[in-house]
Amino acid sequence: METPPAPAAAAKLQILATEHWSLLATRSLTYTESLGRVNVFLAILSGAVIALALVAQADHFGAAFVAIAILTLLVVLFAGIATISRLIQLNRDDYRWVLGMNRLRHAYLDLHPELEPNFITSPYDDLPGALRTLGVDITANRGIGSPLHVFQTLPGMLSVIVAAIVGAIGALVAVAFGLPSLGVVLSAAGAFAVAALSMGIWGLRSFRGPTDPTLEPHFPSPKT
Repeated sequence: METPPAPAAAAKLQILATEHWSLLATRSLTYTESLGRVNVFLAILSGAVIALALVAQADHFGAAFVAIAILTLLVVLFAGIATISRLIQLNRDDYRWVLGMNRLRHAYLDLHPELEPNFITSPYDDLPGALRTLGVDITANRGIGSPLHVFQTLPGMLSVIVAAIVGAIGALVAVAFGLPSLGVVLSAAGAFAVAALSMGIWGLRSFRGPTDPTLEPHFPSPKT
């Protein structure tokens, strides 16, 4: 028959479990806001496309349509950049909550090390530990080392959409200046490439930004 835990150990478990549930609730709110932000942006984009379609029918793609389209797409571009910026911040927040839960899991194992075989998530508060908890394969072909992984994330997906909006604005500006069809296509392609590259550099810098001292690993993963 197992002996009941000591009062001090029971109190520690209760405090750790309460904090764990608090972090889980915070992560849930983070996901909810992320999806809400994406839905708002897509709604703005859809409404803009419908409005431009109605203007095109009335103006037959004339000068008025070009002017209205540029202004409308600039508003959509602003909404897209603001959405990506907030998603990057939310992803960093989620990373913080995951590290916090890993530290709590490490405390569970300090109290009851015999439970380690029952955990599939990580008790280590460094990047490999966080990725293991998130279920991300860190191998070169399938994990964060794969270029395709960037486009699977919400900021990466929206970055491509925002770059396409910039390309459309570039094409409309070329039309407004009376460039030939080849010039319009080149303007759209160049604007898309510059926007996509800028978004990629932005996302990379945000990921490699200054490290918060509170996120420094206290329980790093063992070297293998």
